[in-house]
Amino acid sequence: MKDQTRVIAALLIGAAAGAALGLLLAPEKGETIRDGIADYINDLVDAAKDKAQAASKDIKQYSGTVYDKAKTKLSEAVNDLNEYKDVAIETARSKTGDLKDQAQSKFNEGKARVKNGSDEVNNSIQNS
Repeated sequence: MKDQTRVIAALLIGAAAGAALGLLLAPEKGETIRDGIADYINDLVDAAKDKAQAASKDIKQYSGTVYDKAKTKLSEAVNDLNEYKDVAIETARSKTGDLKDQAQSKFNEGKARVKNGSDEVNNSIQNS
């Protein structure tokens, strides 16, 4: 966009210089020439204002588009993060439940062994 602006500015400056030289070299009265130059410069200023307004509008639209895209990407990233968090929590809960079940099973096995051992000791004492 910078190159396009430079080209437009160069064309406008060249056109202004050419018109000014043409008016200065024309065989007309000085007042007529000055009026023509003033009109041309006014037209040139109006054209520059129009270009600046158009560029400003384009920049606003572009920045709005970029903002919307960034907002959408951030929203998607937050949603993905929340999904990953939920999966991680569910996985942790599942693994914790599995570990609890395994620990309870091992505890019950140990308890049964101790009971069996104490029963055997008790039977040995009673039989002796």
